Amino acid sequence: MENNLEPIHGISLEDYAQIVIKLTSGASEEDICKAMGIDSAIWDEVNTLWGQRMAEDSTYQLMILYGQYFAAGVTNPKLLNLETNISAEGKSNLERIKTDRYFYEELCGARNAAYTYGLDGAQWILENFGISLGDFQSVAMQYMPKDASSEELMEKKEFLEYQQEKQKEYEAKFAAERGGNVADDIEF
Repeated sequence: MENNLEPIHGISLEDYAQIVIKLTSGASEEDICKAMGIDSAIWDEVNTLWGQRMAEDSTYQLMILYGQYFAAGVTNPKLLNLETNISAEGKSNLERIKTDRYFYEELCGARNAAYTYGLDGAQWILENFGISLGDFQSVAMQYMPKDASSEELMEKKEFLEYQQEKQKEYEAKFAAERGGNVADDIEF
């Protein structure tokens, strides 16, 4: 695996994860390349090769590391202050999901409901709440260690039930917007 961790054109796996965070948070590829001191052709190759390395790693160690780096957020000084395209409403909602677990669970339920109805749930969250997939996933990674602890099991159950309740509400909303469900007129 050591060779698999060798940087590609000077971009380590940690750098790669942080670049992906910035991309999914709305920063432009051009701004990221400029900040990292690479051109778009180099970025295309880095992006392809890191993806290949992770796909070919049968031990999943690269994916585990990538997930850890993604969860840690952006710490690279070259990327840290790079502005992302986020509205004032998006910033407010992003701060809210970081501190209001019920709001976070509601948006998880809404996203799942959107996928159920053939919508891109991540895009729906972006369009309706101004939160990018990268930002949303970063918050999800913050909640993950807490959810893994056994003493939080009852609280986790409460949050899951709340998320499922909200998912049903959003499914009803999406069904109403579409004139009902596909199978509503079928009788058994």
